[in-house]
Amino acid sequence: MNMSIWLSASDTALQYATGVRKAVETTEVVFQRMSDCEGKLNAVYLQKRESALTAAKASDVRWLAGTPLSPLDGIPITLKENLYTAGDPAPLGTAATSLAPKADNCPVADRIREAGLVFVGKTTMPDFGMLSSGQSSFHGVTRNPWQLDRNPGGSSSGAGAACAAGYGPLHIGTDIGGSIRLPASFCGVFGLKPSLGRVPINPPYLGRVAGPMTRTVTDAAMLMNVIARPDPQHRDFMNLPPQPVDYAGALEQFSLEGKRIAVLTDMKVGLSVQPDVAAAAWDCAQKLEAHGARVDVIPPFLSRAMLDGICGFFEARSCSDVLRMDKATREKILPFIVRWATYRAKQFTGDVVMGFYTQIMAMREATVAATHRYDFVISPVSPVPAFEAAFCCPGNDPEHALEHIAFTVPYNMSEQPAASINWSYSTSRKTPGLPIGVQVAGRRFDDLGVLQLCRFIEKIRPVQRPWPGRIS
Repeated sequence: MNMSIWLSASDTALQYATGVRKAVETTEVVFQRMSDCEGKLNAVYLQKRESALTAAKASDVRWLAGTPLSPLDGIPITLKENLYTAGDPAPLGTAATSLAPKADNCPVADRIREAGLVFVGKTTMPDFGMLSSGQSSFHGVTRNPWQLDRNPGGSSSGAGAACAAGYGPLHIGTDIGGSIRLPASFCGVFGLKPSLGRVPINPPYLGRVAGPMTRTVTDAAMLMNVIARPDPQHRDFMNLPPQPVDYAGALEQFSLEGKRIAVLTDMKVGLSVQPDVAAAAWDCAQKLEAHGARVDVIPPFLSRAMLDGICGFFEARSCSDVLRMDKATREKILPFIVRWATYRAKQFTGDVVMGFYTQIMAMREATVAATHRYDFVISPVSPVPAFEAAFCCPGNDPEHALEHIAFTVPYNMSEQPAASINWSYSTSRKTPGLPIGVQVAGRRFDDLGVLQLCRFIEKIRPVQRPWPGRIS
């Protein structure tokens, strides 16, 4: 194994600038790592070797001339397969969709091209992005590199697995209820769900964002400098005004002294929180208090009705899509998805669906009301570490498919930034040694603050285990 696979983007860029390393060399190492591991992980859908090497050669020329397009010029990157790239199919994780190549790039793909990053491949996702799991009727099973019988989470399943396995330092996922943070937690990497609209995305949708998944907070901040740039085509009607900040440059300009931090370890709805998961959030909060933060415990703010509301709303949406399909197409989807989408939604009335939407708005209001007095909130990401690879959700019950997202989904609906950063590893006899991420949520629009606190946490957290080198 070539140990350079674990180089951060920031360190690799420094080597480019000083002539120590070439982008072509870095790109070749990434593809070799994919070749070594993909038969077991199944994290990448499309490998773009030829075009990536062409882009890497062009980057080497620019660095030699002293004219890189950005500090990340020549750094390998993957995109989740629902982030469209011109000329590539986007099956959305399911065997039921067309494989016709997309005509245009999405905004994120345009931004990384303009910055000179080397696009090495598209990562896997479950059917329609509906699961926090690596199960897909099109891609097959994506596995967690820490333990192959465990799930990488989802729906940015391939991105999380690829990041932890060393398929380059930079990956981009999407998140509508936890789909960046859950796989980041399960795979022990850093994942940022930005404020809604911070990163232009197409198509936009309620709560949907794109964000970085990396092995260091600095790399995520550098990537945010690229993907948070405005989209000249204005394809995201939810796009926020550009934030005039250098995320990476301002990362260390942070003082914890006097910051008000809330801690919440049990939402009292959904799955019960595993003790070592709760302990990780408590330990993180206590360490922050010891370094000068003012830490308070806040009560749970998500109700059973709110969690049922978001589940019912997405069931209604998905049921409409599934029932429009002919029988042959519908039979190509994961049976779990079909059951979840239709077992009760076929009986929903308009009044029932509007009730679900009302609960989503109540969730938004409750989240802001509970957190606005604080600079940040510390909590678990998931109530449990990585679950079984063969499961579509913890417990594998399609009639209780979202019981594990009570900590993550509120911040999608409230539009607040939230991140997962690894803190410790499971001590449970059932899940020994698996990563445990803590969630850091900030006030709406304070993406920089979340990155800054996560960088501080990165420096004070317990000693981290080596990344999974041998995948077996």
